[in-house]
Amino acid sequence: MDLDRALRISAAGMVAQSTRLRVVAENLANRDSTGEAPGADPYRRRTVSFANRLDRAMGVESVTVSRIGTAPGDFPTRYEPSHPAADARGYVKTPNVDSLVEVMDMREAQRSYSANLSVLETTRGMLTRAIEALR
Repeated sequence: MDLDRALRISAAGMVAQSTRLRVVAENLANRDSTGEAPGADPYRRRTVSFANRLDRAMGVESVTVSRIGTAPGDFPTRYEPSHPAADARGYVKTPNVDSLVEVMDMREAQRSYSANLSVLETTRGMLTRAIEALR
């Protein structure tokens, strides 16, 4: 039934966006987490990669989280010689988390989640009306 497919596809989208929101929340929570020893690496921003997954039983493709990785690149530094993780020159490596980027990712994930929820609610309403019509 096509309505069942729509429910499964939108549910898969909601699961994927929930994972993305969880990773964004983790990134924001750790944006000030530095290393504990001189020269130690701080928290590295995590990223979510999506992929299409074919559900052979249903005959449809849906989204899934293919992997949760880390963002490449150098860590920004700030001069803070009194910090326990400061190197010999007094610089501390800070996480490569940009709050603005994270908030934008959060908004995009929220909108995608809401769109999938809307499809789910509409499909459920159609199923309910079909069942009522059969009574």
